[in-house]
Amino acid sequence: MARIARGHLIPALSILPTRSCLSANPSPFASRPHLAAVLGSRRRFSCSSRLSMSLKAGIVGLPNVGKSTLFNAVVENGKAQAANFPFCTIEPNVGIVAVPDPRLHVLSDLSKSQRAVPASIEFVDIAGLVKGASQGEGLGNKFLSHIREVDSILQVVRCFEDNDIVHVNGKVDPKSDIDVINLELIFTDLDQIQKRIEKLKKGKARDSQSKVKEDAEKSALEKIEQALLDGKPARSASLTDFENDAIKHLCLLTMKPVIYVANVAESELAEPANNPYVKEVMNLASELKSGLVTISAQVEAELTELPSEERTEYLISLGVSESGLGNLIRATYGLLGLRTYFTSGEKVKLQN
Repeated sequence: MARIARGHLIPALSILPTRSCLSANPSPFASRPHLAAVLGSRRRFSCSSRLSMSLKAGIVGLPNVGKSTLFNAVVENGKAQAANFPFCTIEPNVGIVAVPDPRLHVLSDLSKSQRAVPASIEFVDIAGLVKGASQGEGLGNKFLSHIREVDSILQVVRCFEDNDIVHVNGKVDPKSDIDVINLELIFTDLDQIQKRIEKLKKGKARDSQSKVKEDAEKSALEKIEQALLDGKPARSASLTDFENDAIKHLCLLTMKPVIYVANVAESELAEPANNPYVKEVMNLASELKSGLVTISAQVEAELTELPSEERTEYLISLGVSESGLGNLIRATYGLLGLRTYFTSGEKVKLQN
């Protein structure tokens, strides 16, 4: 799909219509053509009212699972891939990186664009959650609130043994780790939903249209509450489209799509299926209808120390063809039902 942009080749996120949980907001820049081509195709799926040109993924996990190592390495590698593009770390725990896409430069040459601007993805390193986070343990409430602002959750799970890195629970146990994180998210949603149900019971609809919306919300909340009480995420509840729309404003944590990131040792990256911990995460991801990506935070960190021309050679020596950044982005795109399209055109001067 090609559209006229102003002198740039710009990949943007496009929504596949089959995803009823996602929504696209119309551009506020439609009356300003020089901006509309660049910004008009922006898509926001999170509950934040802040406009952003990038997809936002939150990296969560227990302490010492390799979460921050992965974040730092992926952001650094992403900056390297962006070359001279203006992608950088916004805050110590937020980084925007370019989406690696070899088609971009080929199309740029064909269209003779003066500048090629890659699509981007924003990673948020959410501080390690612990058991009791929903009750405020380890500043849990603050960190859980950060999850509300993201489009998808990347839950890093430790799948390697290392006596020098102490596991917060004393042993490597992927299922237990996943259960701790998921239960804290469930407890947070359950508390919010029960308060909302009580509020709706006390309130009174202003008119018939409001009553229809409130009835839809009540119905959705009851279904979700039962799912949460059964230890299942809100997204597992069977809701109608109308019910889904009615509860979007709540920004429920367990409504967000999840990708489990199995963090393995360097020696196991080429054949992760041989790792019993990865097999366990794979089964859980399938059961929870979530995505799965295998990655080595150690390898990602080592890549940042190498010149760009040596990185491919190093990956090949490990038996893999690319870094974890590409895998993470593809998995996120697939889970959210996204695709990239490109816009290109001649540069024109802004008319006053």
